[in-house]
Amino acid sequence: MRNYKNEYQKFQSSSQQKKDRVKRNKNRRLLMKKGLVRKGDGKDIDHKDGNPQNNKSSNLKVVSRSYNRAKR
Repeated sequence: MRNYKNEYQKFQSSSQQKKDRVKRNKNRRLLMKKGLVRKGDGKDIDHKDGNPQNNKSSNLKVVSRSYNRAKR
């Protein structure tokens, strides 16, 4: 059985993960303003180089959720 509280304390609450999450959310809102994605559309914002800190428009693309999460 997973201990979600322990997972959060060890991983998601780290300062680096918080910074990465802020960047991902900011990119999502930016692309929503541009009309490229919508809430609930099943799309993810992919960083082509895999670095969530690199938010150049040339590094971002809209892909399906299944593609983005399977490419690791």
